Amino acid sequence: MNVLTIFLFFLLAVCSPVLGRGQRCRSSKQCDYESVCDYGYCYTIDEMFENMSPPLLIKNGTVVNEDSMFKADVLVSNGIIQEISSSIIALPEMEVIDATDRFVIPGGIDPHTHMQMPYMGEVTKDDFLKGTEAAVAGGTTMIIDFCCPDHRNGESLTDGYKKWRGWADPKVCCDYSLSVAITMWRPETAEQMAIITSPEYGVNSFKFYMAYEGTLMVHDDELYRGMQECAKLRALARVHAENGKVIKEREIDLLKQGVTGPEGHTQSRPEEIEAEATNRACVLASQANCPLYVVHVMTRGAAAAIAHHRAQGAIVFGEPIAAGLALDGSHYYDDDWLHAARYVMSPPLSRDPTTPELLMKLLAAGELHLTGTDNCTYDCRQKSLGKGNFTKIPNGINGVEDRMSVVWEKGVHSGIIDPMRYVSITSATAAKIFNIYPKKGRIAVGSDADIVVFNPNAYRTISKNTHHHNLDFNIFEGIKCHGVAEITISRGRIVWANGKLQTVPGSGKFVPLSINSPFVFASHEKREEKKKPKIVERLE
Repeated sequence: MNVLTIFLFFLLAVCSPVLGRGQRCRSSKQCDYESVCDYGYCYTIDEMFENMSPPLLIKNGTVVNEDSMFKADVLVSNGIIQEISSSIIALPEMEVIDATDRFVIPGGIDPHTHMQMPYMGEVTKDDFLKGTEAAVAGGTTMIIDFCCPDHRNGESLTDGYKKWRGWADPKVCCDYSLSVAITMWRPETAEQMAIITSPEYGVNSFKFYMAYEGTLMVHDDELYRGMQECAKLRALARVHAENGKVIKEREIDLLKQGVTGPEGHTQSRPEEIEAEATNRACVLASQANCPLYVVHVMTRGAAAAIAHHRAQGAIVFGEPIAAGLALDGSHYYDDDWLHAARYVMSPPLSRDPTTPELLMKLLAAGELHLTGTDNCTYDCRQKSLGKGNFTKIPNGINGVEDRMSVVWEKGVHSGIIDPMRYVSITSATAAKIFNIYPKKGRIAVGSDADIVVFNPNAYRTISKNTHHHNLDFNIFEGIKCHGVAEITISRGRIVWANGKLQTVPGSGKFVPLSINSPFVFASHEKREEKKKPKIVERLE
């Protein structure tokens, strides 16, 4: 029994008459190192932190959900929202938060991050500690990270999953889930997908790369087979939509012509390439009768492809990211090589300066549906590995800390969306798609107490000097954002307040995601019936 466990045991022995008991141990064996045993009752360390946190009373704020706004007080205890009413009396044991002139909103859910991800011989700078610290500092209380098993070296889906859990569980400061990448199809892949979508593992989506040939990319037949399996399992297929083979040829041609700098990255990936791949993914998904989620929608052509297929009745979700809502591709042509390299990501930022506003308007209109970040951070040293050959520049940018403010600035403050739509695209829709609504993504009695006290009148200027990423630059440097997360509450604990982190590594929880989300699959059986092949009976 280590020192921390002994200390927690002592606290529990002192406090248990007040706190109440945990769950009875299910066996006569000693509790494991993550638990504390109190006279036959078993507490996890995380439950200890929840029980030791005083009840929180948020008073005088305006509660904002995706479908309503109203003045109310919110009472939180044991990590759960217990009461919402017009006037809750503050008791002495409560910690009171005054939310006058503030919005009380669900904590953000970022459905697209790459923490601690190994790729191209490097590892992203934000690990699960720094990444989730940055998240809560910006008002995000849950991330869905991509687990990318090393299939080409024989790593199975389950082994990759366990590796990611081993990295994340001791570090996360907020809740997280995993989405698993399929980077090649093998005879055993379907069986592994079935295993990893079981309740024991809690994965309900798979990602397919249509880019990065030779490392992550799947071919069309593999993609189609994977989509068929997703449909069978009632798991969501997610795609990175680009034409990897054409990109590879364009890279070769550009290097031959002497284009070696970051400007070559965007020229090797013209916008039409993303639009073509998005359309192709939608067609294949329709053939497989598989709902589709397109990650990082960066261009008007890709968005138009999604809208076209949705108009035909397809179930397709589009996710623009914070970078695409605030920036354009002019950065790739900056005279400063390192400045240009910092913005290298795939698909690249749009060459059209009107695209960021267009993407926000499509979110307002419901043509696009939720926002992520693709937080995948490489520092200046790592970016510089691509000097002399733009194909060697690690692809990735920051965003998990700044998404909530950027989306407010570009959406609500600019008058394109209202606060309710803001909640929808930053948390509620993600919670519905990934089957955790209304436990997440809503301020309601019984929901997890993942809450942000948000000041719509405050502003901040984004800077590498003040952010919490493990990164020596910020792609949003100098952008002034109205709308600030003043207090972030994760599972009933204040983790960010007064401009300071109050996080505990490992205090976040892995959230299992169940398959067959009704938001995604409610019409699936009827669609399956309509797609049954027709057989003509003929006389011999």
